[in-house]
Amino acid sequence: MGNTDTTSPHSLTPPKRRPAARLAAFGLTTLARALTGVRSLWTGCAPEPRQRVYFANHTSHTDFLLLWASLPPALRAVTRPVAGADYWLASPMRRFIIQDVFNGVLVERKSNATQHDKLPPSPQAISHQDESATAHPAADPTPIPRTCSTALQPLHDALAQGHSLIIFPEGTRNLGDELLPFKSGIYHLAREWPQVEFVPVWLENLHRVMPKGHVIPLPLLCTVNFGAPVLLQPNDAPDPKTLYLQRCRDALQALKPVRD
Repeated sequence: MGNTDTTSPHSLTPPKRRPAARLAAFGLTTLARALTGVRSLWTGCAPEPRQRVYFANHTSHTDFLLLWASLPPALRAVTRPVAGADYWLASPMRRFIIQDVFNGVLVERKSNATQHDKLPPSPQAISHQDESATAHPAADPTPIPRTCSTALQPLHDALAQGHSLIIFPEGTRNLGDELLPFKSGIYHLAREWPQVEFVPVWLENLHRVMPKGHVIPLPLLCTVNFGAPVLLQPNDAPDPKTLYLQRCRDALQALKPVRD
């Protein structure tokens, strides 16, 4: 799947956005920077036109917006956040934002839920799902689980087109000091796309900009720290998935600032 040639980010033509989408993208980017005074720290890699999967800690509803806004314009144009279709397709405005403004990659988080049995959706960009789990339980006691290959197919399609991605491998918001265990999807992507760089990104202070239960963001200085790519290792036998997930988690945790 990922071993075939892909389009180079150097040669990708950014998607053509409608004037309203371009204006909205500019407005959201400007607002995010004004509210957070965000600083982009490229401590482990450079902002180069390479195809990447940026994986970050997940603390607020504004995570993917700030990471996307922190990229240089050329990289931002070919980088797509991964988001839950159940939330973002629920209204024309949300569809406009995720499809026209961000060119997001939409993931179906459950396969057989009807409109009346959907739980209140989460607006944050989501991580891909593990092989045997759905993102939210439905009221139907016998939901049909999505296989890993099916759940990740939109991500594979985007990578095959040469795009970069933004994902959150914890799979849910986390306000604790330690990262949650990572979902296995990041390993499956890394295995299928060895030519793509998987870059950890630590988002600092985002949970304080948009505290849980608040609708209006609070102005606060934030940092976005891009670390060194995490590579698959040939000597990870006999359990390459567990070892790679742990290395990714450790690499991300190491970017967290040390507080006094």
